[in-house]
Amino acid sequence: MRDKLVITQDRLQKMNDFLLDPGNPLVGDLLAVIDKYGGVNDINRKAEEAGKLENLVAKLDAKGSSFVQDLEWLSQQREAGAFIPMEDYRRKILGDNVGQFAFDDAFAVTLEISACQYFSFFMEQARQAIEKQELMPGRFIRVRAMKEQEADLDLMAVQAAMKIIDASVCETLDTRGTDGSNIHLGGPDTITGYFGGVGQPNDHPIQWVDEFLYYYTNYGVQQVLNVNPGTVFIAYMLHKLGVNIEFKISVYMGNDNPYAILWTLMAASLFSRDDGTTPLIGFNYANSVNNKTIEVSAKIRKAFDLEDIVRFEHHITETYKSIVIQPYDRREELVEIAPKVKNISAKHEGAIPEIDKAREHPSDILEYFLPRADVEAQGLMPALTRNYLDKHEALNSSAKMLTEKGVSVIAARNLHK
Repeated sequence: MRDKLVITQDRLQKMNDFLLDPGNPLVGDLLAVIDKYGGVNDINRKAEEAGKLENLVAKLDAKGSSFVQDLEWLSQQREAGAFIPMEDYRRKILGDNVGQFAFDDAFAVTLEISACQYFSFFMEQARQAIEKQELMPGRFIRVRAMKEQEADLDLMAVQAAMKIIDASVCETLDTRGTDGSNIHLGGPDTITGYFGGVGQPNDHPIQWVDEFLYYYTNYGVQQVLNVNPGTVFIAYMLHKLGVNIEFKISVYMGNDNPYAILWTLMAASLFSRDDGTTPLIGFNYANSVNNKTIEVSAKIRKAFDLEDIVRFEHHITETYKSIVIQPYDRREELVEIAPKVKNISAKHEGAIPEIDKAREHPSDILEYFLPRADVEAQGLMPALTRNYLDKHEALNSSAKMLTEKGVSVIAARNLHK
């Protein structure tokens, strides 16, 4: 019976024939937008230059931004060793028992926070981490309008900060369902219309690539969120053609069972480069995924030689409002699965539920999409900053629980050596 599942060579040949057909408009449109930015080599060269720390800081300085002083302070604190070293952190948690644990970095869990909407959030977090000797995340997710943060210089400041601390960062492009591209969908009152990654219709995948290439070549933004099967597929093609894009698949895509994960990883493998690399550097599981599914996922990932490339990004906490039934707290399950599955990221999207519930203004995922002008007009910035620091506390709670079990964690590498 299993033999009936084989994908025959003639089927694969038909796929290749279609992709290589000069009259194929899907590939033709993609090649056209690559040519618009000067071709693959020019694109990657521009992106490498634009993303260098010194060039980002120079651009900020030319605009007279106070962020330059913040970045200088951050560099000074890093060089002074103000952030707690990992060895000292482990001793802080474990005391004299630290020598009884053999931390295996092969199973290290990446500490991830979402969403770091404003550079000011990051700076408050860094100051608190020094004061309380806490860990800074090894991975930051951002869900803020790109044009807005380009205008107020947050985009460059955050990109520069990530270079200083050596953490990965993922941006969310504006070409997505909430940009009005889906003309029949509005706000929360039409939310069911977004199920399954709907929201990038017709020619929007090409617009998505165009937007990515703009931020890639101008600011070195290499890693972006992906929410739609079409933009996932076109990102595979873009990478295979030579552009060094990276992306993660959003929770909204619905990877919540082994068969969905098999489909995702199979496509990543089929369109990998000759060296085995793929632009898919991670994907978020949907919220209901259990540890058994994560273990099966790991077997699929290993079968396709993607264990070191594709990170499993697992929501450990969620915003208190507008996304899941609360309380949502997966810390205990994380501690259980972490020693069994490599390359996991513990994503903290909300506070520990008991803390969030008690806040006068609990975290709400819908506020990710508020323009900054509205946030300031409503006086929400202090509350949103508090919500973000609560997520930071949740992240450090997970780090403590993992450390107590002898599990390594990946924090900002340049800060916690």
